[in-house]
Amino acid sequence: MADQDAQPPVGIAPSALSVLRWDEPPEGPAVVLLDQTRLPAEEAELVCADVPALVEAIRALAVRGAPLLGIAGAYGVALAAVRGQDVDAAAELLERARPTAVNLGYGVRRAAGVYRAAVEKGAGPEQAAAEALAAARALHREDAEASGRMARFGLALLDELLPDGGHQLLTHCNTGALVSGGEGTAFAVALGAHRAGRLRRLWVDETRPLLQGARLTAYEAARNGMAYSVLTDNAAGSLFAAGEVDAVLIGADRIAADGSVANKVGSYPLAVLARYHHVPFIVVAPTTTVDLDTADGASITVEQRPGREVTEVTFSRSGAAGRETGGVVVAPQGSPAYNPAFDITPPELVTAIVTEEGVISPVTGVGLAELCARSSQITIS
Repeated sequence: MADQDAQPPVGIAPSALSVLRWDEPPEGPAVVLLDQTRLPAEEAELVCADVPALVEAIRALAVRGAPLLGIAGAYGVALAAVRGQDVDAAAELLERARPTAVNLGYGVRRAAGVYRAAVEKGAGPEQAAAEALAAARALHREDAEASGRMARFGLALLDELLPDGGHQLLTHCNTGALVSGGEGTAFAVALGAHRAGRLRRLWVDETRPLLQGARLTAYEAARNGMAYSVLTDNAAGSLFAAGEVDAVLIGADRIAADGSVANKVGSYPLAVLARYHHVPFIVVAPTTTVDLDTADGASITVEQRPGREVTEVTFSRSGAAGRETGGVVVAPQGSPAYNPAFDITPPELVTAIVTEEGVISPVTGVGLAELCARSSQITIS
């Protein structure tokens, strides 16, 4: 196996990412995003001055990842309120932007609920908008704090399961600072292992069809000076067979009441491989990702992406005429494509779920319900 430590790309320093922020330029308030569709080639910001622009950014995956979508949704409600727009209509538009990630709806409902409560108490539009913005900022802060706690719980679990250290961890999709108010979910655990000197290698699935692993997780690993290697999704089995994977760490977009986990497509095959090879399969997600109103995995709506994401290879380049985006067709014209954004892993294949409130193992509906009852973050519907 390759054992060369990766170095940060030229011009990229290991520093904190500004992924999402509220800005108030002279032309009016806006939600400013790091455009993840342009990474790793270019670090560019996308300014969303209204809710339709933010919804388009969410659908285009310029902003993505379950916890960050919740934060974006809350700021979107605040944006509509501060700009004097219809908050209910904005909330509905935002909540429908992506159906699988439960955090998006949570963040939208939280900020909208605060806004409506303020209005019902007699607050004027300006005061109600200020309270909605404060709610979004509070969620942003809470998520950053939750990220730190998940990292500590997750690292402690790894040390318990793998006492010899020198962890070789396999991850899927992107679960770092690009999806969070803090340093992420599953990636934050791997980063903790790296900082503690206990990470031997981070195996990064490229993650089809949009390559969030190759584009984004590798980008974050490089920024942090971690030893990592990118692999094709279908090469993971050979790593397991060779004994090169000590644990799998993934995030989640929605966790049903029975413990079924919806995550980026390709997660379920990893869980099956992990079970066969007796390797821990660990899900790291905040309690805001738990949806007790969704009974089981079969009840989770799985987003279907455009077929061209499979049948074409997209490219982006900058030149004298500006930024150019195009695609190269790799399948016969008119080929149908099956392109779900997520798959569902049943609870019996999950070794543990790590949250900011603690670790659930074995994963059961009762355990999830008890954990959520302890969390003050699962109180707003």
